Amino acid sequence: MIERYFATCPRGLEQVLAAELAALGGQSIEPVDGGVAFAGDQALCYAANLESRVASRVLWQVGQARYRSEHDLFDAARALPWPRLFDVGHTIRVNVSAIRSPVKSLDFVTLRVKDAVCDVFREQRGSRPDVDTQAPDVRIHAFLTRDEAVFYLDTSGDALFKRGWRAAGGDAPLRENLASGILRLTGWAPPTPLFDPMCGSGTFLVEAAMMALDVAPGLDRPFGFERLAGYDAGLWRTLRDKARARRRQLNRLPIYGSDKSGAVLGMARENLATLGLTDAVELKQMDVLDGGPPAAGGILVMNPPYGERLGGTDELAAFYPRLGDVLKQRYAGWTAYILTSDLNLARLIGLKATKRTPLYNGALECRLFEYRLVAGSLRRRKSAPADG
Repeated sequence: MIERYFATCPRGLEQVLAAELAALGGQSIEPVDGGVAFAGDQALCYAANLESRVASRVLWQVGQARYRSEHDLFDAARALPWPRLFDVGHTIRVNVSAIRSPVKSLDFVTLRVKDAVCDVFREQRGSRPDVDTQAPDVRIHAFLTRDEAVFYLDTSGDALFKRGWRAAGGDAPLRENLASGILRLTGWAPPTPLFDPMCGSGTFLVEAAMMALDVAPGLDRPFGFERLAGYDAGLWRTLRDKARARRRQLNRLPIYGSDKSGAVLGMARENLATLGLTDAVELKQMDVLDGGPPAAGGILVMNPPYGERLGGTDELAAFYPRLGDVLKQRYAGWTAYILTSDLNLARLIGLKATKRTPLYNGALECRLFEYRLVAGSLRRRKSAPADG
């Protein structure tokens, strides 16, 4: 049976996610701001959760209705066959989001949708599911536009960027699916060298290694669809076994990481060890301003510290120009991709960006700057205006 789904993703990666879903066999693919609508069967739903490196959640559309008031939303939710979709013994959480909706309070709508679901269960099963806002078994989503409400069940459970490999974090680590999406935008693939000279806890490195070894990102974690009616354990086991069987043999990869902090580098080692990737990636304690590249050319990707993480505006004003000098002088033949939410970087680094891609790390607006590094060129005047 063909169903409608919506996969959410970090804003700016919608086209990357659309390409992923198309490769998995998705139908009627429609990228929109913040995600991709698509159609497919149950196997595609399972595969999207298992295989997507960019999606945040995969939502199954279970209802749709026009509305004018909160009362209409209650009636629309109450008309859906919730007891046929999941068991009364499962805990629930309701999330409501909206764009240009006329309702006055999303919290009130959330309460009314929850009441509607519970009323249906009482009427048809004689009891109602309990609410758990922290770790629910079943997540119900309602998305409101100006005059339409769409109801979803979350087939993912925990967000898909929670792969299960992060044993150690650090300050504000980059989300795993954003890191994978950025790697897709760079076009990197082995045997091209990949280097993160400010690797922190190693998010780019781990995600790149998983891509290179064809490790399905959802291979070792549970999913929300396992608690929904119609769950096909045999189908899921078959998909997971095929994904596990195709994993490539572990070997040394052209992936390199460094950081000036030994403690931070230890977190990267711990995260790589969680997936058994310690021998696949080369790590080195080194300050990006002091060291050089691990190969004659390749892809450099980094998420440098900024703002309070670096110490203040004086430190920024000194760091970014020095970083630009290092890239120009030592990394000819490389293409650098720098993610930052500090748009002063474009002015201070002193290099001409060949591409600027708007992205979001959670709610934080960022830019991914591309710099094609050629010896003696691409240096621009320090008076050049900042990127808008």
